[in-house]
Amino acid sequence: MGILHEDVVIIKQTEKEDEATVITINCPDKTGLGCDLCRIILFFGLSIVRGDVSTDGKWCYIVFWVVGKPSTRWSLLKKRLLEACPSCSSANTLIYYPPELLPPKPPDVFLLKFCCHDRQGLLHDVTHVLSELELIIQRVKVSTTPDGMVMDLFFITDTRGVLHTSKRKQDTYDHIKGVVGDKMVSCDIEMVGPEITACSQGPPFLIPPSITEDTFSLEMLDQCQRGSQHSNSVSVNMDNSLSPAHTLIQIVCRDHKGLLYDIMRTLKDYNIQISYGRFTTKGNKDCEIDLFIVQSDGKKIIDPSKQNALCSRIRMELFRPLRVALVNRGPDTELLVANPVELCGKGRPLVFYDITLALKMLNIDIFSAEISRHMIGGREWEVYRVLLDEEEGSCVPRTRIEEAVWSMLMGWE
Repeated sequence: MGILHEDVVIIKQTEKEDEATVITINCPDKTGLGCDLCRIILFFGLSIVRGDVSTDGKWCYIVFWVVGKPSTRWSLLKKRLLEACPSCSSANTLIYYPPELLPPKPPDVFLLKFCCHDRQGLLHDVTHVLSELELIIQRVKVSTTPDGMVMDLFFITDTRGVLHTSKRKQDTYDHIKGVVGDKMVSCDIEMVGPEITACSQGPPFLIPPSITEDTFSLEMLDQCQRGSQHSNSVSVNMDNSLSPAHTLIQIVCRDHKGLLYDIMRTLKDYNIQISYGRFTTKGNKDCEIDLFIVQSDGKKIIDPSKQNALCSRIRMELFRPLRVALVNRGPDTELLVANPVELCGKGRPLVFYDITLALKMLNIDIFSAEISRHMIGGREWEVYRVLLDEEEGSCVPRTRIEEAVWSMLMGWE
């Protein structure tokens, strides 16, 4: 079976603002392809409002209906989606990637170091520029001196893979200079070893249980859903009676930013293959998802313990795809956000972007910030620690800060 390269990904842009753009993907299948595609779409700031996927075990056909910002670079999105699709030469077999057998080659890591005079919203503006340049923030260390100077250390990888070139470095410098302006003092980019972003063993120092706990019991989850201020009830059911060859998972929940990505990354981590799936939104809030799935051996999920484990994990990942908490650090307040990392090592896109945007909209300055990875409860987590610069007499309640950050991350702003 063959297909022209330019027809692997087709994007039909809408001419009306209230209509969705249709993305069609027709390529060889592999376990986790849906997760990889949804991550890219999320990185471009788009929301999936409807989706259909089907595969015969070798070839897959996927359609996404997406909405987002008018400035979306559709040609670049198509290029990134094409890169995620397997080669057509691999269509003779379904591709499984056991993470222990095929560890991904780590990308080159670069240190972006710049010093400038501080101003409100500076960190978000720089983060926005890096996002537009497709530079992925792996770790960050931001600190402010008493005299109002900021030293920012961004450990980044380049989606385009050309940050080692002088042209790409100069382009990055020019874009940062464009938002920092005359406040820029120095800026430098150099390659560092990938070990600089290695995961730390053990929980980070002084991270509260609300962040570090890995799983809920079903009873605790039910209590949280009934008492949650976020009203994000999640229903996950599994049925083996409707198909002789597949297990059906039915999900009903409130929509949020990256919802389909959260489902797909969970299935990818469990090495589950989707044979057919449909995702629809009802109004502006509720979503219904039907997925016909098989295990890596091509069989249904019969074992009740495996069924319960998968249902519980999906329910947990949709109810709390991220953890958000405000804690006291002496007289100061620290914002903590954490999200699980995929087994392949990739983190959730645009988390730091959303955090800094929410704080900028609240007119709250950032005194220091840090991103690091830690093994907690047998899983790797990306932890964001932001020390807030609360001026004397600040009138923003803590509950409003936490709610604003959570709403921004969930796309409920």
